[in-house]
Amino acid sequence: MATRAFGIDFGGTGIKGAPVDLRTGEFAAERVRIKTPAKSTPDAVAEVFVELLAQFPDHEGSVGVTVPGVVRHGVVHSAANIDESWIGTDADKVFTKATGRDVHVVNDADAAGLAEVRYGAAAGRRGLIIVTTLGTGIGSAVINDGVLVPNTELGHLEIDGHDAETRAANSAREREELSWERWAKRLTKYYRTLERLFSPDLFLVGGGVSKDSDQFLPLIDIDTEIIPATLLNKAGVVGAALYASEGHE
Repeated sequence: MATRAFGIDFGGTGIKGAPVDLRTGEFAAERVRIKTPAKSTPDAVAEVFVELLAQFPDHEGSVGVTVPGVVRHGVVHSAANIDESWIGTDADKVFTKATGRDVHVVNDADAAGLAEVRYGAAAGRRGLIIVTTLGTGIGSAVINDGVLVPNTELGHLEIDGHDAETRAANSAREREELSWERWAKRLTKYYRTLERLFSPDLFLVGGGVSKDSDQFLPLIDIDTEIIPATLLNKAGVVGAALYASEGHE
């Protein structure tokens, strides 16, 4: 297996990339960030990827790219926060042609989940692990014995007649000015629902609010172990690199 791959985390405001040492999960060079184009079409984003990769002339291996949407076999099927022209685009093919590199695209939450399970808080853990990111919405990744089950959208489960993330995401806590205690009650209902459906061995909680995990995780009343993620904003780049090296296989 290759010891290095390149990861690119494509988001609504910034595109971040770095080569990753696959033995450790650490960046093999300083990360570069370029602002996402105002019109973030696949072709416009591909031009940024070419610019970004040109800053790492010593790296010639495979490239993994996160996309904030559903990705099946390299084709993007949703575009909630990016240009609608992504829908139906074979992103693997577009980016491979533009960069001249072997490029593989993965959902952003799935990439973060892979990184956490391989190098982060869940490293070495077996069984069914559900990674959730609590942010504007709720992203999710389901990984069983190290194998990704791609494109789960567990933030959109209907609970009490509501899309779960509209009530339990961190944005709901901020919008409604909920105390940690009140928010934890909503999270308890959300994670109990996941428990009933999946019987996981571990929940891993990411997103920016995970840095305040001591404020709310102890208040979540569930049977399953639940712990904070540790890779934070590195997870997307690291997970994309890992996916490029082995996940797509």
